Amino acid sequence: MLSCRETTQLISESLERRLSLRQRIAVIAHLLMCRFCSRFRRQLLFMEKAVGLFVENEKEGKLQVEDEPSFSPGAPERIKRSIKEESK
Repeated sequence: MLSCRETTQLISESLERRLSLRQRIAVIAHLLMCRFCSRFRRQLLFMEKAVGLFVENEKEGKLQVEDEPSFSPGAPERIKRSIKEESK
C-alpha cells in the first residue's frame, strides 16, 4: 500500500509521464481510501486546467496581464492620509 507522500508524488509525476500499470493500480487503490489524496488530485487537475486556459487566452489576445500592478489615481494620497489619521 502506498503512503500519502508516495501517492501525491506519483499523482504529480502522472502529469508529466504515463505511470506504469502497477503504479496506476496502486494510486487508484489509495485514492479509493484516502479523501485527502483524492482532494489533492482534484486540485492539481483543476490548476493544470486553469493554467492551460490562462495560457490559451493569453496567446489569443483575450487576456492582458499588466507587467506591474498600479494604484488608481489619487490612491497614494488617500493611503498617506489614512496612515496619518491612524497615527494620531
